[in-house]
Amino acid sequence: MIRKQWLLAGTSLLLAGSLAACSSAEDNTEANGEAAAAAGQTKLVYWSIDRHDSDFIEQKISEYEGLHPEIDIELKVMAENYAQSVDIAFSSKQAPDILRVDTGNVPTWVKKGYLESFDSYMSEEMKSRFENVLINEKNTVDGQIYTLPNIGQFWRLIYNVDLFEQAGITEPPTTLAEMVEDAKKITEAGKSSGAYGFAGNFKSSSGFERIAYPITTLSKNAGTEGFDFQTGQFDFGMYKEVAEALRQIEQDGSMLPGSESLDIDPLRAQFAQGKIGMYFNHSVEPSVYKTQFPTEVNWAAALPPTIDGTQNGASQVIAGSYLAMSKDSGHKEEAWKFIEWLYSDEVQVAYQEGGYGVSVIPSVAAAAKAPDIPGIEYFLPTAYDGIYPATPIVITEGRLEGMKKVDVFNRYIFGGGDLDKELEDLNARYNAALEKAKAAGDTTIEAQPDFDAGSLQKSLSDK
Repeated sequence: MIRKQWLLAGTSLLLAGSLAACSSAEDNTEANGEAAAAAGQTKLVYWSIDRHDSDFIEQKISEYEGLHPEIDIELKVMAENYAQSVDIAFSSKQAPDILRVDTGNVPTWVKKGYLESFDSYMSEEMKSRFENVLINEKNTVDGQIYTLPNIGQFWRLIYNVDLFEQAGITEPPTTLAEMVEDAKKITEAGKSSGAYGFAGNFKSSSGFERIAYPITTLSKNAGTEGFDFQTGQFDFGMYKEVAEALRQIEQDGSMLPGSESLDIDPLRAQFAQGKIGMYFNHSVEPSVYKTQFPTEVNWAAALPPTIDGTQNGASQVIAGSYLAMSKDSGHKEEAWKFIEWLYSDEVQVAYQEGGYGVSVIPSVAAAAKAPDIPGIEYFLPTAYDGIYPATPIVITEGRLEGMKKVDVFNRYIFGGGDLDKELEDLNARYNAALEKAKAAGDTTIEAQPDFDAGSLQKSLSDK
């Protein structure tokens, strides 16, 4: 029997310092556990941060419980402060059996002793299904598997076909220079309707990166997130051309006014109303425009433009972590069997076909049909999409001094300044934080002198 609870893990919970502060939720869990035991069942608690697929997961839990009446699964979807709630749960010996894990949390949670390794549970067949998509410090730590991927974010340039045609543009831009020029043409042609050529959700901590990562990874044999895999150091110079292009779009008056304080949903609302020529985001967008922001706009999506029109790398697919098993679980065998079933081709094919995400599991990608969602065809894997290694997490624990990278780039885009000086300062501060992270044992990522981003092409597609 599913009991889904929506937990607001907010300030009052954190101030209490214990899950005992959430007495009602705790009492429910205890009562549910006693009820399951009385019925001769094994109770499993499953924590997730994903709302978008909760109906699907509920359905699959019911299906699994029907197949295994001896198992009772309780799903809790956490609304906020998820990582803090997990910390509190483990410290108070009330951790869930199964938990959704974010990519950036894997090394930290392994170090804290929260996660059980999958290695002794996985069959050789299952290991072979995932061997080509496992990433160090996203799925594995010190050679041990702690979580597996399921879906990825496939990044594209989303554009308004009608505004392009109105401006006399027949194809999406393939270079940065074309992107700047197209934004200018769209803005000029769209004056009467208040349309602008370009927008970004720069209020978000990932706003600049949503533009820079796709363009740069497809353009260069470089790294991502500002990390150069060949040298093992941060080098934000890889984003210089993108930052200069965005600065030019802003100076040309081609940027939607207020973009510096724009979040993703308000941006989508403006795009749905025909006010934006183009922006960057990933494979969730088709479902957004089908359900959240229905639109009459004739839109399409394309691979990101590159710096000079050549595709020397692969457009980064952000993938990595999904489900993990608690090291404190008293029912590890039962928890693993459910996790294994959720990762099965049968369930994951249904997940993709239901429109909840585009799978990076090769066996699933080969079998799954495209969801019945207009526009999803633009986001399916191509020969130019690839999964990159993990980059070190260095901004936790107060290690980074000064402004974060996105704030520095945003300041330049909307205010100008000496970009070379800013890049030099960013590199120095982030590499100092990297040394601290290495000294603390929080990352083991080293230089890969033979790293070749171009070799990642065709890794997710046979096209």
